[in-house]
Amino acid sequence: MNAAKPSGKKGKVQSKPQVQGSSRRAALSVLDAVLGRQIPLDLAFERAVSQQKLSGPDRGFARAMAATVLRRLGQIDDAVDPFLRRPLPKRAITPRNILRLGAAQILFLETPAHAAVSETTDLASGKNKTYRGLTNAVLRRIAEVGPELLEDQNAARLNTPEWLWQSWRKSYGNETALAIAEAHQLEPPLDISMLQGDPADWPEKLEATLLPTGSLRRTISAAVPDLAGFADGVWQVQDAAAALPARMLGDVAGKRVIDLCAAPGGKTAQLVSAGANVIAVDAGVERMPRVHENLKRLGLEAETVIADATEWRPETPVDAILLDAPCSSTGTIRRRPDVLWSKRPRDVMSLAEIQAELLRAAADMLKPGAMLVYACCSLEAEEGPEQIVTFLEDCPEFARAPLAPSEIAGLPDGAITADGDLRTLPSMWPEHGGMDGFFAARLIKQIQ
Repeated sequence: MNAAKPSGKKGKVQSKPQVQGSSRRAALSVLDAVLGRQIPLDLAFERAVSQQKLSGPDRGFARAMAATVLRRLGQIDDAVDPFLRRPLPKRAITPRNILRLGAAQILFLETPAHAAVSETTDLASGKNKTYRGLTNAVLRRIAEVGPELLEDQNAARLNTPEWLWQSWRKSYGNETALAIAEAHQLEPPLDISMLQGDPADWPEKLEATLLPTGSLRRTISAAVPDLAGFADGVWQVQDAAAALPARMLGDVAGKRVIDLCAAPGGKTAQLVSAGANVIAVDAGVERMPRVHENLKRLGLEAETVIADATEWRPETPVDAILLDAPCSSTGTIRRRPDVLWSKRPRDVMSLAEIQAELLRAAADMLKPGAMLVYACCSLEAEEGPEQIVTFLEDCPEFARAPLAPSEIAGLPDGAITADGDLRTLPSMWPEHGGMDGFFAARLIKQIQ
């Protein structure tokens, strides 16, 4: 049998044009769903790759294109707009996203210009065929000018909606707000929490780095199920910051602990692995199967309850509660760049009301002397410290239990606030590749 002749640049695998086209169609479908209909990135992506029947590198290429457009949307629009003779109509959502997709490949993904222009232009078909000539012309011009288009851009500001920028400036100051915005432009690593054994035994097996707080971090792409230890259930994927709130409960061995808003179950698994008797509560009928699947893979057991936590109560008060509340998720923009464009100030306010209701409900579930850890992956003050101030005013039977640096070794500088709360930021740990933004406060129900 004759060997196939190599093509393309040495050392690079060239995908077949029709497969690349499928990847681009999937990425375009994701952008239309996220930017046009506010569908979450992960959900839109899974639907798109399923429809296009993508796997392996083609799936990865589709994800890279969609995520890059969302992460660099301000820069891309700033680069594209000067080449438009007149602004596109507001209803031209798909033609705009086709241009964004092509520009992302040329400017950020180092896709060969001829492929980026040709294959992306082919997406302008059907009812969008009238934009085919425009797409081809604009992308050719962008390919001609190339990186020069990015030289004078203020990338961090362009890629951050004004309301978020002002919120971060108010909470953290200009310098930190800028550092947060810059961190969001970087691809996130894969973090792993060990649930069995010593994390120090695993860096070589997982081609990972051991972080100061005990998490393991991989920067090499790979299919998670193929990694050592996954099938044996000895670890789970969990951002280093997300692994911290459960640890704030201290020694939970033998205690009855409720994990409120438990799905997808990462913190439930942490608590069970630490010896707690856990009741995992979540209102989502469609989300609880994820908890069951994760626990099964990890060989762990917990009681699960599908219920509205604002109305449900345990049979008897418990020893501790971890409330990882639903939030705007602005601390996870590195992993979910769609949050930049799907959330609005009104979302923060409505979520803050839900968080307040959940906190008051959790207060009713605890026995005197019991501990409550409130956590959320938001950078917004209304969902973090302001939530705790209001709660303590309304519930005088509770008091803060400040976190001491010695309780969790290796925390980044500044991660413990003056009040003793945990506050991580995407700009922290730049030497290790950053982390998600999390807020967590520890509260004690005082004995009357």
